[in-house]
Amino acid sequence: MPQPAAVNDPPPVEPERPLPMDCCDSGCESCVHDVYADEVDHYRSLLAAWQARNPGRSAD
Repeated sequence: MPQPAAVNDPPPVEPERPLPMDCCDSGCESCVHDVYADEVDHYRSLLAAWQARNPGRSAD
């Protein structure tokens, strides 16, 4: 049975990769691929912190 802290501390959700058709190829200042890269960096930070709080647990 999971510990109560584990139930209240779910792992972060990985951002969804944009589809090729999501980019308009117009050189937007905040391209969906740039936004996605920032979201992945943030996700990895959250995941590292979550793993530190939950040793031995899998985020899957």
